[in-house]
Amino acid sequence: MTELISALEAVDVRFPTSRELDGSDALNPEPDYSAAYVTIRTSAGDEGHGLAFTVGRGNDVEVAAVRALAPLVVGLPVQEVLDDLGGFSRRLTGDSQLRWLGPEKGAIHMAAAAIVNAVWDLYGRRTGNPVWRLLSELSPEQLVDLVDFRYLEDALTRDEALDILRSAEPGRAERTAHLLEHGYPAYTTTPGWLGYDDEKLVRLSKEAVADGFTLIKLKVGADLDADVHRLRLAREAVGPDIRIAVDANQAWGVQQAIDWMGTLAPYDPYWIEEPTSPDDVLGHAAVRKAVAPVKVATGEHTHNQVMFKQLLQAGALDVLQMDASRTAGVTENVAILLLAAKFGVPVCPHAGGVGLCEMVQHLAMFDYVAVSASTENRVIEYVDHLHEHFTDPVRIRDGHYLAPTAPGISAQLHPASMAAHRFPDGPVWQEEAGT
Repeated sequence: MTELISALEAVDVRFPTSRELDGSDALNPEPDYSAAYVTIRTSAGDEGHGLAFTVGRGNDVEVAAVRALAPLVVGLPVQEVLDDLGGFSRRLTGDSQLRWLGPEKGAIHMAAAAIVNAVWDLYGRRTGNPVWRLLSELSPEQLVDLVDFRYLEDALTRDEALDILRSAEPGRAERTAHLLEHGYPAYTTTPGWLGYDDEKLVRLSKEAVADGFTLIKLKVGADLDADVHRLRLAREAVGPDIRIAVDANQAWGVQQAIDWMGTLAPYDPYWIEEPTSPDDVLGHAAVRKAVAPVKVATGEHTHNQVMFKQLLQAGALDVLQMDASRTAGVTENVAILLLAAKFGVPVCPHAGGVGLCEMVQHLAMFDYVAVSASTENRVIEYVDHLHEHFTDPVRIRDGHYLAPTAPGISAQLHPASMAAHRFPDGPVWQEEAGT
């Protein structure tokens, strides 16, 4: 009997991170980190798990978007889906009516990401491989079959993508062994949330260095004098040899970004992240030209591979920050990694949130093994919260992500955590409401 996808479930899961101001930044001062949590089930009893990350209100909209896509998924033969994951992604993003809600952007695109990632999780579990290793063992031809080149060919052709992947084939086994022994470089945002007081900023900055991190990140953009004060404290705490990135979370206009960074320049910021609107390609290019040698980083709110193409073509970024669930999951991120390799731009993925560290580590490690073949100036973001809620949480040692070895994409929540934080009827939220 043909095995089918028999169910697709979406649950509204929220964590009250606003209590301690974890995750606070210039435009998101009190986030409650949340996820539209997806489970795919098959008629043979197999499962896959994925999610789309949000920051609280509106997570119910994301769950509704996932459920709107469910009829495109339930009933499909499992093996047919796994044999054509590129086609499956296009099925989700190309529905003739639902695409009107994007196309390929916003809540409906993030819903596609949650489903695509759940299917890759299912694939990894069936093969017994973590997704980074599953991807790394695909042939160049299988990998380019995942990519929709329709809107990319003016920047990246199928043949160019094949050349990139074939040139990285030698040494795959050695790089895999290196990852398993040493892990992948990380940086931490844990010290830098905007709502933390001076003592906590200094203490966590020093702890980060002691833990082996060579780059920390601070949130900026709400108050210039406060930013100067906090950046000075951080620089004094970590010394001259540790890189400090700063992140404005889209707080500024273009000229304001240029002026603000001029004031912060004496403290040697390594990059400025999201200096202005994430949709302003030319604005990012102008900021990059003006603030060099400080680097410009962006990508966590970049909707899709076409926008990444434009950012790269315009010379608008030095650091590409892909996200595991903003674009359409693993499949679209393969295309984005290939674009970054074509333009020679390092990828430092956005993480934190709910499960983003767990998922995005697979993409960065795949990039190292099979695409860029390098970790030079490449780091994965790490934030030290909420990992205890996952069955296969990230592991950090000496400022490095240890390569996951469990099958799948590491996105499965403990059932008890999911039940406790289900919104609005889970016990955590019932207590919050005083009921």
